[in-house]
Amino acid sequence: MSVSGMRRRTALGLAALSAAALSAVAATPTQAQPVGPKPVDVKLLALNDFHGNLEPPSGSSGTIAGQTAGGAEYLATYLQQLSQESKKQKNTITVAAGDLIGASPLLSAAFHDEPTIESLSLAGLDYASVGNHEFDEGANELLRIQNGGCHPVDGCADGTPYEGAGFQYLSANAFRTSTGKPLLAPYAIHKVDGVKIGFIGMTLEGTPQIVSQEGVAGLEFADEAVTANRYAAELRRQGVETIVVLLHEGGNQAGAGGINDCVDFTGPVVDIAQRMDPSIDLIVSGHTHQAYNCQIGGKLVTSASSFGRLVTDIDLKIDRRTGDVLSMQAENVVVTRDVAKDPAQTALINRYKEVLGPVAGQVVGTTSAALTRAQETLYGTTLGESVLGNVVADAQLAATDDEQNAVAAFMNPGGVRADIDAGQVTYEEAFTVQPFANNLTTLDLTGAQLYCMLEQQFTVGRTLYPSASVRYVVDPAGTTAPAADPCAGTRVVRGSLTIGGTAVDTAATYRITVNSFLAGGGDGFSVLRQGTNAVTGMIDLDALVAYLKASSPISAPALDRIRTTAEVA
Repeated sequence: MSVSGMRRRTALGLAALSAAALSAVAATPTQAQPVGPKPVDVKLLALNDFHGNLEPPSGSSGTIAGQTAGGAEYLATYLQQLSQESKKQKNTITVAAGDLIGASPLLSAAFHDEPTIESLSLAGLDYASVGNHEFDEGANELLRIQNGGCHPVDGCADGTPYEGAGFQYLSANAFRTSTGKPLLAPYAIHKVDGVKIGFIGMTLEGTPQIVSQEGVAGLEFADEAVTANRYAAELRRQGVETIVVLLHEGGNQAGAGGINDCVDFTGPVVDIAQRMDPSIDLIVSGHTHQAYNCQIGGKLVTSASSFGRLVTDIDLKIDRRTGDVLSMQAENVVVTRDVAKDPAQTALINRYKEVLGPVAGQVVGTTSAALTRAQETLYGTTLGESVLGNVVADAQLAATDDEQNAVAAFMNPGGVRADIDAGQVTYEEAFTVQPFANNLTTLDLTGAQLYCMLEQQFTVGRTLYPSASVRYVVDPAGTTAPAADPCAGTRVVRGSLTIGGTAVDTAATYRITVNSFLAGGGDGFSVLRQGTNAVTGMIDLDALVAYLKASSPISAPALDRIRTTAEVA
């Protein structure tokens, strides 16, 4: 089946937008073309948040728009066929908006994501911005990923040299603190039929809050819009009038929105786009793992969800004389699995699977029901528990209750990366759930600090999944604390927090387990940095595997650890 037979063209955002935040969505531009040379047709193919999903992702991560989707073998085929639709195949530029690596399945992560870089290079990727997960192993490792060379500790694990990326990472707003210079090239200029197109790479400014401190050591991250405007001006001084920002930051549309819609759109990218200079034409965005097709502040803003399930097909017409964009239109295309597999991708996957050996398929436990990471809706929000999140928290408590005297554990939702299907659980599946290799950290917190931590959930907008030893009640009518004083909130009912069935005393001290990312204040939980007597334990994945082995078959735990005042009335 050909790609072209399945496509539906969408123009500059399709659905209603929030009038308060966004400008009206335009239809496909219909202005008359100027008399003179024919415009240059350029096709951009965009993706984001691939996260090393070389093999087709499973479960809910492998479906979108009602279709099974994703997998490098199919993604490469789509990129090739979409490129062939262009009037001139050389007029196609393939770009990405960050998080191509990091939080990856075992097949990629076991080799420090070299397989993913090789795969995307084979698929024809030209430019990519740096996402927060590109910093998971630190700045020096990111430079190795770009430039090549064997890993300084593990060497070239597959026995062949690592040549580096066949595409250019761009990072305009990640600076070396010591020099004030960008870590990587801030932008690139690509010529198509004599017309210059500028690409600016951008990481979200909040990267230090969501990456381990070791990962961003020695780096500073500047405001996205301010930085983009600075480099847009520099590009224009070089005669570039068509400017694209590859931005690893995004937004969300309302639940009714489809992959080519922009319904009641909100999120950080709205403000960023509105503050960007009018000379910037297009923002290819990411980070939120959402699909959308919008116009914000006069700019086309797109996102292709995650895991290689979509490709954004963007067609530009550029004035050959002035270099200005005459028209733009975009469509998110589903990467279905009913097209031919790309043989080069198949060979690459098979080579790494052979090197990985039997470890991936080792059965480490069983489940009596699917364990999903989806968060329950709590008083109209998704700040609730998760079946799999609760299981992970239970595993972390089980790993530290004896040796470290832990009485409770809390897990961040961003660290639970995939569902576990019912039945046998392999090591590879467990790895896919917890791929970050964070160490468990057990520390002392007072009862007052525990309440502060729980209040901070509502300030940062992220629920911590509690172990089965924990119960507390949330008041939807309570106040959310300001970021400057997270302990001032009243969302958690005082006196309702219990550990092991006993009410928490604000003056007493409790041994609590979290992962090392949270212990360092990750996800905005700054109160955890106040913990004392910290002891570093095993890696979180090892704790999950040990729990699966010891407690199988695992059943889905009840979502009753966090309740609302209405539920207990």
